[in-house]
Amino acid sequence: MTATGRLIVFEGGEGSGKSTQAALLAARLGAVLTHEPGATGVGAQIRAIVLGPGTGPSIDMRAEALLMAADRAQHVAEVIRPALVGGRDVVCDRFTGSTLAYQGHARGLDLDELAWLSNWATGGLAADVVVLLDVPDDVAAARMSPDHDRIEAAGADFHHRVMAGYRALAGADPLRWRVVDGSGSVAEVEALVMAAVAPA
Repeated sequence: MTATGRLIVFEGGEGSGKSTQAALLAARLGAVLTHEPGATGVGAQIRAIVLGPGTGPSIDMRAEALLMAADRAQHVAEVIRPALVGGRDVVCDRFTGSTLAYQGHARGLDLDELAWLSNWATGGLAADVVVLLDVPDDVAAARMSPDHDRIEAAGADFHHRVMAGYRALAGADPLRWRVVDGSGSVAEVEALVMAAVAPA
């Protein structure tokens, strides 16, 4: 099946404002709003495992990557691809970039292997536009809830590697990735996002 809608993905670290901006953009475009992990019944169960409390059980980093890939495969099959094929635009909070940034750059798994795994999980589906909300560490930390999930609780060094990874991904694919300063007010960032995703 050929996708006819546009897939716009928001990426960024914890506290970057992705969920807020994804919801605003989806409302403006009349698009399907979705997220990873946990947008399907299967995904919700995976999310409970991967993003349990910061004091929860340890998960091997390869197992973590495979669980994220399983969530993405179900998400694409059940939510994203049917919407795109039906002509709907889809706005997604996290997609393959998250795997490359978190499990690749931050955890240290091989980026090529992770890219292959994500491509296989999605059946080759890639985002048309990726909006990276780039937020300084101190701003992101101030926005985060004190009740950290397992990944949020990974520590400042881990999250610094995540953002460095995101910036590297954006720099390597400037035609697809749009870097937006996410440190302003909600309205200010929304205006920057709208300009970033507007068709050329």
